[in-house]
Amino acid sequence: MFSLFHKNSREFSKTESHIFGIISELLKRNSTDIHCDELGRKYYLSNEDNHIRVTIFSNENVIRITNTHDSIAEKYDDFLIDKLVLAIKEEKQKRMDLICGSISDSIENMAERLHKTLTESVEKDSAIIKMLKTN
Repeated sequence: MFSLFHKNSREFSKTESHIFGIISELLKRNSTDIHCDELGRKYYLSNEDNHIRVTIFSNENVIRITNTHDSIAEKYDDFLIDKLVLAIKEEKQKRMDLICGSISDSIENMAERLHKTLTESVEKDSAIIKMLKTN
């Protein structure tokens, strides 16, 4: 039982902290593309503005970071991989929620405009019919 508690309270090593920081900063940028292959348990981040690409092979615990000058692929502890995958999934979900909200708002605005146009059209038709009947 103590080993479980100890594992949950684990802190990042210096290198892990830098890796987590790099990926966290990438996730904060809207220009970072996020792609997930849930079946293969692979996660891809790409930021063309900063020329950085990150691939996380979570089934192998490998993180590959590439920029225009360097490329590194190393195996890391489950603790870091799990934290990174969670952060990526949360950011991906946040972005999806924003897109879905935007789509819902667009649909609502379109439906409102259409409803208003149809209501005005019916009222106009009714007024024309009423005027024709009185003549």
